[in-house]
Amino acid sequence: QVQLVESGGGLVQTGGSLRLSCAVSGSIFRIYTMRWYRQVTGKERELVAYIDSGGDTTNYADSVKGRFTISRDNAKNTVYLQMNSLKPEDTAVYYCNGDIEIVVGRRSWNNWGQGTQVTVSS
Repeated sequence: QVQLVESGGGLVQTGGSLRLSCAVSGSIFRIYTMRWYRQVTGKERELVAYIDSGGDTTNYADSVKGRFTISRDNAKNTVYLQMNSLKPEDTAVYYCNGDIEIVVGRRSWNNWGQGTQVTVSS
């Protein structure tokens, strides 16, 4: 019933920028912490950033600090990842993950989007 859809990925040159979006839809009671992960083929998924339900608390992987910004628009049930000063090592599939309460008393962290490809050329 809950669906997460990422968008905004693409091909960009080193130093460029992209803005990823994650739209949450379905029958939802409440959305809590949202996260962005990324994964290179054959490697484990890496946590990039997260943001709490109110948007006041954020955290980032050391590799993206100062370059990426996570934000959310609760009215739109959407989470964003602004990526600046992109590097080739940022190339990966980026996934959205959410702690979502589907109905009162029923809450799950196992909510994932299908991913969006980000490729940074050197």
